[in-house]
Amino acid sequence: MKKNQFLICLTMTTLILASSCNPKESKTSDGKDKDILDTFKYQTEQFTDIKVLRYKVPGFEILKAKQKEFIYYLYEAALAGRDMIWDQNYKYNLLIRRTLEAIMNTYKGDKKSAEYDKFVTYTKKVWASNGIHHHYSMDKMLPEFKEDYFAELVKNSDKKSLPLENGQSVEQLISFLTPIMFDPEIDKKRVNLDVDQDMIKASANNFYEGVTQKEAETFYSKMVKKNDLTPISYGLNSKLVKENGKLVEKVWKVGGMYTQAIEKIVYWLEKAIPLSESEIQKKSLIKLVEFYRTGDLKVFDEYCILWTQDSESLVDVVNGFIEVYGDPLGKKGAFESMLSFKDIESSKRVKLISDNAQWFEDHSPIDNQFKRLKVKGVTARAINVVVESGDCSPSTPIGVNLPNADWIRSEYGSKSVSIANIVYAYDEVSKSNGALEEFAYSRQEITIGKKYATLGGNIHTDLHEVIGHGSGIIKPGVGDPSETLKSYASTLEEARADLVALYYCYDQKLVNLGVMPNLKVGRSEYDRYIRNGLLTQLVRLEIGKNLEESHMRNRQLIAKWCFEKGQPENVIEKKIKNGKTYFVINDYQKLRKLFGELLKEIQRIKSEGDYEAGKALVEYYGVKVDYALHKEVKERWKKLNIAPYAAFINPQLTPVMKDGKIVDVKISFPSDFTSQMLYYAKEHSFLPTINK
Repeated sequence: MKKNQFLICLTMTTLILASSCNPKESKTSDGKDKDILDTFKYQTEQFTDIKVLRYKVPGFEILKAKQKEFIYYLYEAALAGRDMIWDQNYKYNLLIRRTLEAIMNTYKGDKKSAEYDKFVTYTKKVWASNGIHHHYSMDKMLPEFKEDYFAELVKNSDKKSLPLENGQSVEQLISFLTPIMFDPEIDKKRVNLDVDQDMIKASANNFYEGVTQKEAETFYSKMVKKNDLTPISYGLNSKLVKENGKLVEKVWKVGGMYTQAIEKIVYWLEKAIPLSESEIQKKSLIKLVEFYRTGDLKVFDEYCILWTQDSESLVDVVNGFIEVYGDPLGKKGAFESMLSFKDIESSKRVKLISDNAQWFEDHSPIDNQFKRLKVKGVTARAINVVVESGDCSPSTPIGVNLPNADWIRSEYGSKSVSIANIVYAYDEVSKSNGALEEFAYSRQEITIGKKYATLGGNIHTDLHEVIGHGSGIIKPGVGDPSETLKSYASTLEEARADLVALYYCYDQKLVNLGVMPNLKVGRSEYDRYIRNGLLTQLVRLEIGKNLEESHMRNRQLIAKWCFEKGQPENVIEKKIKNGKTYFVINDYQKLRKLFGELLKEIQRIKSEGDYEAGKALVEYYGVKVDYALHKEVKERWKKLNIAPYAAFINPQLTPVMKDGKIVDVKISFPSDFTSQMLYYAKEHSFLPTINK
């Protein structure tokens, strides 16, 4: 896709050791909960393939009262939009969620039975994925309890709590939902990237209705102006439907689709605006409100430019329709919000990389014609998030690079962040989990990994975000990658940014800058990346299935391409030991050269809009999975009892009032995933059950 948020969605082998960031212990809002002070529990539970984590927010307590108040309003604005991602993911998600929540709150039957436990687990899985399709595989998640038990659950719950509309009976609700939830053939995949099918019709997302892929592509292609140097992201904030034989966009704005939630967002943004930390931050928030009121994508671009130029404010927020992974055509933006403030100490490493962005661009192995003569405005920092919502919660990224529009990035630059407190939480729960010992071939590889894996992973993220997504140009007249590279755009863009990171994380320049102590850090990252791309990421995929998620495709594409191209010189060697498969790097410098060669080709593909070449790369290297190897990896991973995915519980903010005014904001750290989800449903749910 376009330059984008770095949704790595890390496997446990990505983060093995404690993070280099070191958040200070923070008290709870009332000074209680000694376990928060001394033994903060980062992982609270695990069910099926998901572990539930929490994160600290170091530095929040010492913020000024006005900064805390500002954050509180933006916190409410973030949570106000939560319902939208549910509806965007699937038309009936809110109906299902509210039915499940009504059962959780009011069911009068036996809550200690094995069947009820299965129901609770299913509900948690739905919460963790913002709907009934798995957040990563996009496959429909089927309940393990029976259809008749679901009917019993609904019938024995409070009728007033159930989402019954227009005189609907309980029996009608059950009859309607049962096939939607239990039939594996109905809306079985949220995003289908199979180019041999009509990807819109084969996808269950709620971005299109009554529209074919060809109709949608034609509709938006007609909007594109040839040689437009400032192209609008047409379709980003709307649902495309067919009414009376005519294609119509249902725009997400005040007075349009999702107005109930957007009005709440605007309310809280307008309360925040007077407390802005700088004039440009104030202007950007005013422009964001204007965008939500008008739905005008030109205004959204104006907001993005202002937001990008605000590099000095301590507090920052992303709020809007941002990433397009949920749309097979790469047009529709999913709602997300990420509220954060700068981690000053951890930002020093990121700034060193950012300050040398031009050097990295100049020394890139890509063709000179595709290099940026002047890298503009790459603002980089490490942050601590306070709350996340929508597309980045409960499953969160560890890095962000925005805005997405190539022309804004070229002309005005971008903001790139690594999320320090999220990375730290991942690291704390991944210590000594046995994954490195299981999949690394040699004691030397394990030793180097234990010492340098965390730093190597952090540097990779920084390079990916700051340099990778900020590099290269598109030839004039080629057009937006979502138009030229279509469903392969996201995979190729993530591969491009990863290859930039891989190429430079084994460069002496980083040692000279003081970013890393020696090249062993780069070796550790190379080991991890190849191990993950060819082995460990497969734990996320069901046996017998191909890769469809863009980041997984990207990682296998890179690792498999380098393995194949390096075979004449045995750069990466496949070894079998005690019946187990390993991939061992024999020459790190030659592997770096291979990374550079692939980067050069993928940059050419993007710069020239070479669809056929991009398709060939992704389909050959990034999609197919070796069945026997996949089965072996799943069996080895199962013995470790490590959930490959994570869902995060957000901190909770509570204002302290005096004479009708906020004088302080307290932060607390809920420990129960179910309680938070039910609380959000009660306090932060504003959309109708079915939205039109």
